[in-house]
Amino acid sequence: MLTFLAHLILSAGLLLLMANLVRGVQVEGWGAAFIGALVLGFVNAVVRPLMVLLTLPLTVLSFGLFLLVINALMLCLVAAIVPGIRVQGFGPALLGSLVLTLLNLVVAFL
Repeated sequence: MLTFLAHLILSAGLLLLMANLVRGVQVEGWGAAFIGALVLGFVNAVVRPLMVLLTLPLTVLSFGLFLLVINALMLCLVAAIVPGIRVQGFGPALLGSLVLTLLNLVVAFL
């Protein structure tokens, strides 16, 4: 339980950091970031695998680059669900998902 809570706090912090780095993505504070991290975890666990499976031919044809589009769509879905998170278009969602992925990689190496 403590590991889950630490991961949630870290994910919320990374979400806030990503919002500060990417113009067009807004997170209205720690409360929205916590809820956003929970919803993002749920979306990545439930919806994303289904999307990856349904778009597998496109992903193979694009050598995996279509996964970036799926990640951006997941961020847009989270913004549509969580009241304190806003994404202003697909471009900021794509850049935001890329930045969030890179931040998670940096944290994973630490």
